[in-house]
Amino acid sequence: MLKMFERLFSDKIATEPVTFTGSERYRGRIEGKCPAEALSDCAKACPVQAFQAKGDGEYTIDYRRCIFCGRCVEAAMKTAAEEAGLHHSSEDVMPVLMENARQITSEIIKEKLGRSLHVRHLDAGSCNACDFEMGAMSNPVYDLHRFGVHFDASPRHADLLMVTGVVTRNLEEALRKSYEAMPEPKLVLACGACAAGGNTYGESYAVVGAADKVVPVDLYVPGCPPRPSAMIAALLAAADMLSERL
Repeated sequence: MLKMFERLFSDKIATEPVTFTGSERYRGRIEGKCPAEALSDCAKACPVQAFQAKGDGEYTIDYRRCIFCGRCVEAAMKTAAEEAGLHHSSEDVMPVLMENARQITSEIIKEKLGRSLHVRHLDAGSCNACDFEMGAMSNPVYDLHRFGVHFDASPRHADLLMVTGVVTRNLEEALRKSYEAMPEPKLVLACGACAAGGNTYGESYAVVGAADKVVPVDLYVPGCPPRPSAMIAALLAAADMLSERL
């Protein structure tokens, strides 16, 4: 019992730095040359049609749709006679999807915006995986509040609308009205593969698709679900973009 109390009082919670570096198990960008004979198999293996074959080993990846499942890489290695050149690198895709953000530091909000960044979260039809990761942003490990970011109950008080989930028919109007209720200047962040790409659930009478089919989107955060550190980096980039519009 004494040992347990000794550890409780001696251990300290280490707050995570916000970087574009994931863990050792993190699947980052897809890189390398895909064998020509494996291109069609890679495209078929992708459950969200993010992998598009162009021929001669060339391909494109739509990271807004990508869920980083690794099936395209597995298909390439299975089809090729020897190990394929296609692989997951450790490089994150967040900088690619945030090209408009000039700087990502903890000083952006205080120095450029001059006040807190206020966010309204709207679940447009998610499985709640992204929402659970959003909750983790507020714990002592990620400590979102150190950056001056706060979530509001009303879109009328928000600078940014953070959308999770594929947009369903039942929530399409709620998304549109939430956006219209926000004061100018305003930003929209599509968080996760469902809101960013819209192909996770396929086509259905109940599904509209990606958030940008209903409202203009300024930032996309890839992943299924995205990492809390990636969400925080996107929020800091949003504050940088917002400061330019004020």
